[in-house]
Amino acid sequence: MQERRPLAKDRDLIVALDYASGKEALAFLDLFDQGIFVKVGMELFYKEGPAILKAIKDRGHRIFLDLKLHDIPNTVAGGLGSLLDWDVDILTIHCLGGRKMIAAARGALEAAGKTSLLMGVSVLTSLSQEDLKEDLLIQGDLEEVVGHYARIGREAGLDGVICSAKELAFLREKLGEDLVTICPGIRPKGASLGDQTRVVTPEEAGRLGADYIVVGRPIRQAKDPKQAYEEMRKAFLGGQA
Repeated sequence: MQERRPLAKDRDLIVALDYASGKEALAFLDLFDQGIFVKVGMELFYKEGPAILKAIKDRGHRIFLDLKLHDIPNTVAGGLGSLLDWDVDILTIHCLGGRKMIAAARGALEAAGKTSLLMGVSVLTSLSQEDLKEDLLIQGDLEEVVGHYARIGREAGLDGVICSAKELAFLREKLGEDLVTICPGIRPKGASLGDQTRVVTPEEAGRLGADYIVVGRPIRQAKDPKQAYEEMRKAFLGGQA
């Protein structure tokens, strides 16, 4: 494996484009007169395919392609290699796939000469301590499990991890300040939690040191989505938007 390049630290709010069609997603993006950072997940990508990535890029937006690849090493390397043709900014795999799978993904990224960030999902923010023990038979403390996955992921070639902002202090202490972090499970005060369990506000995520936060429903379902985006981004960045 090549020596990992130094990472330029960045901070931003990423809007989850969890729409059922490209038409809806692009209509949302038409509300903005400058490029923003967006997440394209399974729902939208499986519906529209790579064409939606080109349409979003052509409008000047940055893309976090969140497909959470998880399979045997060779399959993940091949799948990631195909996705790299679209020059997205961030890609995701599951840390649970293990060191060999993570290393294979890093190898595909380096072989293609791409600079996309490779991020690993630690423990989904919809899962609680009880879920780990009762459903997945993982007996470790949730924070320790997140830290373990993050550590093996970093050693195997990840640029950073996707985790709850509640775990950031622990991860920074164990793995250092250069670890890139993306935090979903973000809700403004008083908002419905939906299917999330480990949740913080944008302000809290900013104070805790998240590099990126991912926000979907609180922005997409707002009466004025652009205003909601601007307010939450400003809150996250501490007034420096």
